Amino acid sequence: MTFEEMKAQLLEQILQQQLVAATISQPRMKSNEVKRIKLKPLKLKDAYHIQIEYQYERILKHENVHLTDFSTKLEAFFEDFRQAHVDFIGEKVQVQLSKKNKVLWKSDNLAVPKQVNLSHNRKKNYLLDDATPYPFLIRLGVQTEEGKVKKQKYDKFKQINRFIEFIDDALAYLPKDRPVRILDFGSGKSYLTFALYHYLKIEKGLDIRVTGLDLKKEVIEECSRIAQDLGYEQLEFLVGDINDYNDESTVDMVVTLHACDVATDMALSRAVKWGASVILSVPCCQHELNQQLHTPALDIMLQHGLVRERFAALATDSIRAEILSLVGYEAQLLEFIDMENTPKNILIRAYRTGKKPSLEQRAEYDAFVTLLNAKPFLANELKSYL
Repeated sequence: MTFEEMKAQLLEQILQQQLVAATISQPRMKSNEVKRIKLKPLKLKDAYHIQIEYQYERILKHENVHLTDFSTKLEAFFEDFRQAHVDFIGEKVQVQLSKKNKVLWKSDNLAVPKQVNLSHNRKKNYLLDDATPYPFLIRLGVQTEEGKVKKQKYDKFKQINRFIEFIDDALAYLPKDRPVRILDFGSGKSYLTFALYHYLKIEKGLDIRVTGLDLKKEVIEECSRIAQDLGYEQLEFLVGDINDYNDESTVDMVVTLHACDVATDMALSRAVKWGASVILSVPCCQHELNQQLHTPALDIMLQHGLVRERFAALATDSIRAEILSLVGYEAQLLEFIDMENTPKNILIRAYRTGKKPSLEQRAEYDAFVTLLNAKPFLANELKSYL
């Protein structure tokens, strides 16, 4: 099979609306910003489209293309990539291309045809099922005794499941040969702390010890009662501040949700110094950079208080992620929950890899903070690591 025949054969089945899903990978150039592309069909306004998901190193972008316009897209994909895994309704296809476009084609006919779901708003397959009763969700008032999610708590249920997805993604970075130590700073009412414990301990069977830390004594007392009632023996809640917690020498996962302003930086700093393998942080109220910003070239934008506040928040989280990258983490900024539920929807996810930054990466960071006149609290906390 020639290169042109391969493309024509794939396109023919796609145009016949046989596509279920596809993944296109192995960039021809290491410098290619897009690392992977995923395809799936959907209907928009009663018209058949192909949704294209572009996976960059740290972000995802989506594009919906009408079927009649898709051929040029497919042509471009194979200019940049050398591998494809394609699921059609009745056939599974794997394609591998050499540097000179020699085609290795493997296909298997399916005994049972696959089903195609063209709905744009597909039912979410939650890691915690919305029809299964969970004792911790019942106790926290998210579910009824019968296990039905309360209507007014459905956004909270979605948030919990989104958080569990991040926990599930992090499993590969947690130790397997010893108990896993987890700290949650600013745990508050602890919906997510209980969810984390349930998923790792009960669903995955891991040996874990979790501590939730918060300044509100009444909240801590209530969470402690709930943990005791549920029999969560390896989950404790303590009254305390991030800066005062010195009981650990090694921690595997640090979670910090909505710690205000530089309290987030304090938690990130402690996580790095402990050598935490996984960091999950949802920042809040990023005031520090807002007060430091002095960039005349951006005055047209920053003269507006609302825009300045949002810019400062985005820049602050970008700086935090970059500092974590500079000290040996793979760091990403991800959407935590829908913007319609809360504007505080960015989550910093960092996995410890030990990778050393390049001189170019460090120079780009220095140029950015210089441009903004930024003096990041986190950089000062980790100056011996930078």
